[in-house]
Amino acid sequence: MSKRRRFTAEFKARVVRAALREDKTISQLASEYGVHPNQISEWKRVALESLPDLFSKRKKSDEKERREKEERLLRQIGKLSVEVDWLKKKSDEYGIDY
Repeated sequence: MSKRRRFTAEFKARVVRAALREDKTISQLASEYGVHPNQISEWKRVALESLPDLFSKRKKSDEKERREKEERLLRQIGKLSVEVDWLKKKSDEYGIDY
């Protein structure tokens, strides 16, 4: 059974930059870098689709808002868990069954 090759982000970036220059064909790049042509095309597609995010400040603020909301929800879950535990304890004291 063959082991899958793993490529670093730096290697992928180098290959994609070469593909974007378009001074060589994908087949030539595949031969030069020892990567299947379909893999180079896929990396290039992913890179081009990700470009708008690189220039978007909104992404950073969206991430910050998401983190803040997550922290707020986790605090609320903790508070509610404490309240549920307290209510269970009190219901046991008074013999209340649910």
